[in-house]
Amino acid sequence: MSVEPTFERGPAAGAQRKSLSTSGASAQSKWPASLLPTPWDESGRPVSAPQPTVELERLYRKQRLAAAFRLFGRFGYDHGGAGHITVRDPEFPDSFWLNPAGLYFGHIRVSDLMRVDHRGEILESGERRRLNRAAFAIHSTLHAARPDVVAAAHSHSIYGKAWSALGRLLDPLSQDSCAFYQDHALFADFSGVVLDTSEGEKIAATLGPKKAVILQNHGILTVGPSLEAAVWRYFALENACQTQLLAEAAGKPKPIPHEVAKHTASQVGSDVGGFYSFQPYFDLISREEPDLFD
Repeated sequence: MSVEPTFERGPAAGAQRKSLSTSGASAQSKWPASLLPTPWDESGRPVSAPQPTVELERLYRKQRLAAAFRLFGRFGYDHGGAGHITVRDPEFPDSFWLNPAGLYFGHIRVSDLMRVDHRGEILESGERRRLNRAAFAIHSTLHAARPDVVAAAHSHSIYGKAWSALGRLLDPLSQDSCAFYQDHALFADFSGVVLDTSEGEKIAATLGPKKAVILQNHGILTVGPSLEAAVWRYFALENACQTQLLAEAAGKPKPIPHEVAKHTASQVGSDVGGFYSFQPYFDLISREEPDLFD
């Protein structure tokens, strides 16, 4: 069962965005003309609201997906052919968009993205039609198991990969890491490169309803109800892994007490917070690398 929003077509579509202000659009005037801007509310905050038509919502998601890959490339989260981010298609929720295999994250454009279904059939693509089988094996099962998940992000970034080798969950060592307190899992059954959906099903089962999973001896993976939330959570989880590695290298860290960590998690770990936190990075990459929207 899908939890995707419904979309109006034709003249009625404009009513869905009647309460949204266009004040943010003027602040974004230096962005490429092809960019669909993030909706803003009357108080000047970005909001996660569906576009007025399913076609525009698809383009909106693809633009954020291409931007996310550019950011992964800029932050050094690439490692050869490893890593993938997916976003569910708004019209056909049993399919998702992702990067073609072999294309550098920092060069990905909207036109390069491909759409595949849960059987691994390529439905739409750019010039490159090669599917990353590991991406399909992991993400197809995640999207099937979690109708609430719109996007998922996974790569072999250095600190997440280093922390995964310890086979432990993260401790609540900082305000930021509390976003994952009691809301991430550990998949300890590493058996090689994930090429079979049965292995992806095990990862999905381990993740359960949580927002992130540490893949032992492999890396990290995050999910979210929006592309923005899933990608921000990846940034945040990588940062939390780095923080704990540094803290433990320096001495004996002092974790935040349970009740305080639980309270802080409710403050910094929300879906809305993830959506909001992604926006400055999207602004940055959109202005500096506008060719991603090609």
